[in-house]
Amino acid sequence: MYAAEHARNTPDKPAVIMAGSGEVITYADFEGRANQVAQLLRGLGLKSLDHIALLMYNTSTNIICKGAAERTGLRYVCVNSHLKVDEVAYIINDSESRIVVLGAELLEMARDLPAMCSGVERWIVSETGGLEAPFESFEALIAPYPKEPIDDERLGVALLYSSGTTGRPKGIERPLPDGHPQDTLPVYAFVDMIFRLTADMTYLSTAPLYHSAPHGALSGAIRLGATSIVMERFDPEQFLALVEKYKITTTQVVPTMLARIMRLPEDVLSSYDVSTLKTIVHGAAPCPPQLKQAIIDRWGPVMYEYYGATEGHGLTMSDSEEWLARPGTVGKPVLGELVIRDDEGNDCPPGKEGVIWFRGATSFYYKDDPERTAEATDEDGTMATVEDVGYVDEDGYLYLTDRKTHMIISGGVNIYPQEVEDLILSHPEILDAAVIGVPDDDLGEQVKAVVIRTESDKSDADLERELIDYCTQRVADFKSPRTVDFVESLPRTPTGKLLKKALRATYWPAK
Repeated sequence: MYAAEHARNTPDKPAVIMAGSGEVITYADFEGRANQVAQLLRGLGLKSLDHIALLMYNTSTNIICKGAAERTGLRYVCVNSHLKVDEVAYIINDSESRIVVLGAELLEMARDLPAMCSGVERWIVSETGGLEAPFESFEALIAPYPKEPIDDERLGVALLYSSGTTGRPKGIERPLPDGHPQDTLPVYAFVDMIFRLTADMTYLSTAPLYHSAPHGALSGAIRLGATSIVMERFDPEQFLALVEKYKITTTQVVPTMLARIMRLPEDVLSSYDVSTLKTIVHGAAPCPPQLKQAIIDRWGPVMYEYYGATEGHGLTMSDSEEWLARPGTVGKPVLGELVIRDDEGNDCPPGKEGVIWFRGATSFYYKDDPERTAEATDEDGTMATVEDVGYVDEDGYLYLTDRKTHMIISGGVNIYPQEVEDLILSHPEILDAAVIGVPDDDLGEQVKAVVIRTESDKSDADLERELIDYCTQRVADFKSPRTVDFVESLPRTPTGKLLKKALRATYWPAK
């Protein structure tokens, strides 16, 4: 259903409650405010298929702006609010966004963006006053507009960015039909299924809304007419308190969040009533088996795991019972036909690992990058891959054994090493470098740089600090190495290809 129907049928039902502030947005509020922003977007000259960028933390304005874009036929770019200014500028420019809406809390970082993004026509800030040109007040701009629907409502959709092997983020687009907002894309039905969304649930949103899974789950909950509690930022004890206070039934998390919850003192863990919690959906990163078992032992068979990618090229899922019977599986396909292929393109039998492909799932393409799109699809265009590696058992259950281009997943966030490696190699005292993920009890993985240095009077410790500072000044903190190891050589083939798997093996315990 379209949110407008919920506004008519259950106008006073909370659509969203902000966990920290307690702000309540009813379906009537959501409808009126989203319409008002839609009126503004049309008033600024935006038409269907134009692009806007949203650079905000988890705020009600962020959620309302998404609702407005989804009824004006726009592709709206959810920009990671933890990126550095150069990284943000790249995404804004690459997406050809005509308008940027940003949170006041990010204004200081954003002051340099107008000079870097000449294609942006308006810079709108969720702030009531005290702004200098070219920044304009969001509240002042929407004030004259009515809360009625625009005359030409059209379905809009998020344009999400996922980094590629070069380290540069790539916009993931899918065909957008010229339809009404109530005629949602078919992939949304699979989003509802994967995240176990129902109209009568109370959903707890735990993660930043620029990520595809949290964004998709919250959007799905609003379409269904459910009530969602949105955490501005994750805190493990607040998570438990919110479950008890709002009688949460459904949530979506990454394993790092579960680890932090389970590390709380026993007296804290046992002091909250979480008996209403029936569904915990997790993905985005491998979940340590002992952690998953501990959750099931404490809260029952509430764990549901999915495997997929922002591209939406295919999905698998397993429930607690399936996982207990087959520890380590990420489930069977629920979207697309699963195919495992070896390096020669032959189908692999059960038990043999190869590249994971899906046939007949949703269609996607990388914005303005036909070469990368072609690399992700087979010859006849019926199958797609993100180059993850795994195998299936005799019953068709998938197991992951490696990840595309040795991507690092730290706290559920995808980090592609090439960008950081290129940055480190630009340092004048580095001859060669590799960036890998190494074990971390809290985040699952942390970023480590392994480098060959030039001769100098600097100690390893001093150069390590200098390299880390060099990176944190130029890329987002979560991408920067936490530690640096200095070596005499890196494992490379005679042709110079870095043997990343062999390097990682020296840091990871044997399985």
